[in-house]
Amino acid sequence: MLTALAWVMIILFMVMIMTKKMHPFTAIVLIPLSFTFIGTFTGLYREAAAKASEIAIGDVTYFDQLKLLGTWVQQGLTKTSTTIFMMFFAIMFFSLMLDTGLFDPISKTVIKIAKGDPLKVIVGTGIITALVSLSGDGTTTTLICCSALVPIYKKLNLKRLYLGVILVLMNTILNILPWSSPTARVMSVLDGIDPQQMLYALAPGMAVAIVYMMFVCYYLGLKERKRLGIQSLTDQDITELMTPSEEKNDAKRPKMMLFNGILTFVVLVLLIAGVFQPVFIFLVGSVIALVVNYPSIEQQKERIRANSADMVMTVVVVMGAGVFAGLFSGSGMADALAASLIQVIPASFGPHWAFITSFISIPGGFFLSNDAFFYGVVPVLARAGVQYGFNNFQMGVACLMGQAFHLLSPFTPWIYLLLGMTGLEIGDWQKEGAKWAIGIFISFIVLTVLTGYLPVTLHP
Repeated sequence: MLTALAWVMIILFMVMIMTKKMHPFTAIVLIPLSFTFIGTFTGLYREAAAKASEIAIGDVTYFDQLKLLGTWVQQGLTKTSTTIFMMFFAIMFFSLMLDTGLFDPISKTVIKIAKGDPLKVIVGTGIITALVSLSGDGTTTTLICCSALVPIYKKLNLKRLYLGVILVLMNTILNILPWSSPTARVMSVLDGIDPQQMLYALAPGMAVAIVYMMFVCYYLGLKERKRLGIQSLTDQDITELMTPSEEKNDAKRPKMMLFNGILTFVVLVLLIAGVFQPVFIFLVGSVIALVVNYPSIEQQKERIRANSADMVMTVVVVMGAGVFAGLFSGSGMADALAASLIQVIPASFGPHWAFITSFISIPGGFFLSNDAFFYGVVPVLARAGVQYGFNNFQMGVACLMGQAFHLLSPFTPWIYLLLGMTGLEIGDWQKEGAKWAIGIFISFIVLTVLTGYLPVTLHP
């Protein structure tokens, strides 16, 4: 009964998310809550309630079982609290750095150096996208990069298909940083994963993938240089293209460029060194950035207000994930699902389960939204992995490998902003992007295997 209830709940959740019938936050809370209520009134939690209340099973009432729901929700929220705050302050910090114009000189320099050379423009596109993608937010990356680069691509008649592909794939690589939503989701649904350890596991593959993408940029740039030749773009043309709107210009802090650069460098060094927890680093960094760059109370209010939508929209879903994880695990549905999955998998696959999961994550991440995959499928894969001897950390790393293709999925909301700003058709863009995404996936797999974070085989 519990297994059937769990499968129906997962399928319903995926359908509601994929068909956009419910917002991820409402779906991730209401659906598991509804199904645990059903479990309560069918007596599925009587044994758990008896154990928790230290009473005989025959004395368990519906109210005793209902009290467990509140306990499970609280446990889930407690486990995800660190992830929630880390994401909140990470988005705040990088949003403030973007507001101050920290990356503007780099963008302007790249464009000035490139001028009318397609090769330099496309290589510059890769550099700019990688830097802006540090925020971990695809919408922000799209708005900044497309606003700066689409006019130049139009001016030089460059293929905007290459801009769309480079932007999404470079963002794909940086999108698995611990403060980005896919990795944050993994850490919110799987217990015992340390953000610092996750960064160490993913960083080598990300570094190699970035180098790989820069070679892709160079190759595409050579193709465009051969097709178009080197054209003329005057300093006046560049100045007009790079002039920000009045609203954005008010938030710029050119005189604080050196300070903001040092602050960002220190934040990144501390993150890599593991001196403090990431949530503490981003919290202190955000407060320092806010006070130094925007000293008046009104300025601080305006910056918080301007960036609050991105922060709240991201963390509220992760809070919902805590509710989902607490109910899913506490009710026993997660264990029931994992057990049923194991029964249909040949026993010989067990020692290779983590490696197999990395390939399962490709269609899982592409055909399902991140919410449906990480909240609905990953707990099941992880539970199965634990049964085979793998730990949550290894399974979490494995489940992130398929993110190499995820942002090409039609279920990724912000790609429609990208397609709209570049004027691309989704089919052409997906076909070109998937071709190069294979290299990113290989980079992820090879480096995590070589560093031992993704076991190919679990030795007894």
